[in-house]
Formats: sequence, C-alpha cells, structure tokens
Amino acid sequence: MKLKEKLKKLKKEIQQAFAGVEDLEELEKLRVKYLGQKGEVQEIFGQIGEVEPEMRPEIGKKTNELQEQAAKLHQKEKKRLEKKEKKQKMKKEKIDVTLPGTKPEMGYAHPLTRGMEEIKEVFLGLGFSIAEGPEIETEYYNFEALNIPENHPARDLQDTLYIDDKHLLRTHTSPVQVRTMENQRPPIRILAPGRVYRSDELDASHSPVFHQIEGLVVAEDISFSDLKGTIRSFVSEIYGEERDIRFRPSYFPFTEPSAEVDVSCIVCEGEGCSLCSRSGWLEVMGAGMVHPNVLEMSGYNPEVFSGFAFGMGWDRIAMLKYGIHDIRVLFENDRRFLHQF
Repeated sequence: MKLKEKLKKLKKEIQQAFAGVEDLEELEKLRVKYLGQKGEVQEIFGQIGEVEPEMRPEIGKKTNELQEQAAKLHQKEKKRLEKKEKKQKMKKEKIDVTLPGTKPEMGYAHPLTRGMEEIKEVFLGLGFSIAEGPEIETEYYNFEALNIPENHPARDLQDTLYIDDKHLLRTHTSPVQVRTMENQRPPIRILAPGRVYRSDELDASHSPVFHQIEGLVVAEDISFSDLKGTIRSFVSEIYGEERDIRFRPSYFPFTEPSAEVDVSCIVCEGEGCSLCSRSGWLEVMGAGMVHPNVLEMSGYNPEVFSGFAFGMGWDRIAMLKYGIHDIRVLFENDRRFLHQF
C-alpha cells in the first residue's frame, strides 16, 4: 500500500525534523509544513477516500496517530526552545552590580530661558504681572496705536515682515501694551516678553528673529523718577549693585520724553574696551514716559493718567550677562554650547 508506506516514511521524517530544530522560527515553519491546514498530514487525510474501503479505518487510525505524535513533538520542542531563549535573554540582560553605573545626562536650561526667568522674578517682585499677545499683528496695534504714522521709516518693508497689506509679524512687543490698556483700567503694571521679527541680515549681532521684554506702568501721578527707580532696581538685580547707569536723551514715537539707558561696561568697569567700543558704557534698553497720544488712543485722559514704558533686547541681555559674543549660537541648538550653562 503506497499510502501506508508514505505514512511510515513521513513519521520518520517528522521525528528527525523536530529533533534537529534550533529556534522557534524554524519550529513554526515545521509546524506549518506538517500540521498546517495545507500540510503533509492533512494531505494524507485528503487521500484516504482513494483507498480501498476495507483499508480506510486502518489508514485513518494511523494518520490520526501521526498527527497526535507530531503535535506532541511540536509542543515538546516549543517548550525546550522557549526555555532556551529565555535563558539566553536573561544572560544577555544580566546586570553586573559591581560595575560603575551609567550617569544619566542632565538637561540644561537655555541662556535665554535662564535670563528670562530671572528678569521675570525681578519684575514680579516689583509688583508687575506678565502679559502676552499675538505674534501676528495688525498695522494698527503695531504702529498706529503707538503714535507711529503711516510714513514713518519703521513701517518700511525693509524693516518689517508683512504677511499681507494689513498684517505683519510684530516688530516689538509694544502691541501687548496697547491691547492691555484697551481692556484694563489703571493702575497697570505689566511685563510683556516674547519673540519679535524684523527684516535683518543674520550676523554676529543681528537676527531676523529675536526676543524683547517691554514694561508698562500707567496710573495717576507717575513721573520720570518712578521710571529711573524701577530701572535702577532692575539693573542692580541683574548686573550687580556696583553697576552705574546713565540716561541719554533719545527719540521714540510712543514715549515723550525718551531716553536710552546705559550701564557701565561689565568687562572693563567703565575704563573702555572693545566690547563697549572704548566708551565704558553698554546700551541695555530704551525707555520714556508714555506719549499722551498713545494714552488718548487707548481711551485714557492724559490730564489724569501718566505712565512710563521701557523695552530691552532679551537676547542682548543674555549675551552681556553670560559673555556670549555671537547671537547666532543662541539659535543653533548646539549641545556643546548649552552645556556651558
């Protein structure tokens, strides 16, 4: 009987195949080959109908026995290989507790983040609150409400990045001050930090994207001496009490009178060096009393209320404080640079 001989041959073949299997992947291939729905054992079941009727019970019984034996061999080898694999995995993942541990790499705060948090703490201590606004602004809030007329040079396309005829990427955080005054009655004391954008060529001291911090105080009987006292407190906290400051007359459309604020050079202590262009002073911010036109456009009576405002380059402060000489490294995300802080 050909089918009977085939069963005998297949039984021996299965025993040899399962005995020599080396891994679970190979074992699965053997299971499919012999025990699968289209496997060789099922193929014999399909051929039983072709056998003489008197031989069918015997062939059927032997085929069932072969199927059971093959299934038992498969389970036996599967348990053996799973145990072997688990043992190898545990050996591979074994930890030698006598070896020195791996020190986790710590993250470092970016100097801009560190500087901003420190500045916020100073002004929060002076009673200021933090205000924020959109980075895409209208011409009205970015210019007109700040007493910057239509023909002012600051509105030229060379300085400002326009999105369309009426919208632009804000060139300063002063629009936050206007929005605050429109929605809040005095007294106002806010700090407005954030990203600003200008059409500048990227070099060691300029970037088309940088950060500003602006402050605004509006109430009754606010004077220039209040501005000087606030800035003196800020400079003492950030640059040290030994730092001298001076106010130079200047011009800003949204303040009158206006001034540039300088601090004595942090490198040469006022003697003169390359950092301060031999002047002994470093410019850190612009400031002044809020222009009456700005107060009126926000719905305030300039005869009753007055205020002061100031603005500084957040990036410049970080560069001066940490001795950074190229603004580009602040945006390059070089971990070697960040690890210095």
